[in-house]
Amino acid sequence: QVRLVESGGGLVQPGGSLRLSCAASGSVISLKSMAWYRQTPGKQRELVARITSGGGTNYADSVKGRFTISRDNARNMVYLQMNSLQPEDTAVYYCNFFPMPGNYWGQGTQVTVSS
Repeated sequence: QVRLVESGGGLVQPGGSLRLSCAASGSVISLKSMAWYRQTPGKQRELVARITSGGGTNYADSVKGRFTISRDNARNMVYLQMNSLQPEDTAVYYCNFFPMPGNYWGQGTQVTVSS
């Protein structure tokens, strides 16, 4: 049973930073592309950043230059470093496989950017 557990969210002021972590269990993710997604109430879940098994990355235009996705295959972990956070980044953030996340959504971690 694959389990993805996100952590690291919180309340931060505009311009601040957070680092999200995703711990995977039940499956070795080293050979799979992973991604961070986010969702706000009333909106569809959107892709924020993705990373291939080899470390190639791609970002949504809205976060390019501010967010960095990375992975530690030895630890079965995926990370999202978020800098220069803005109120529009407020959302619940999830990690999952890419391009087919399947039914592995965890509880996510809430990020709130507010002064």
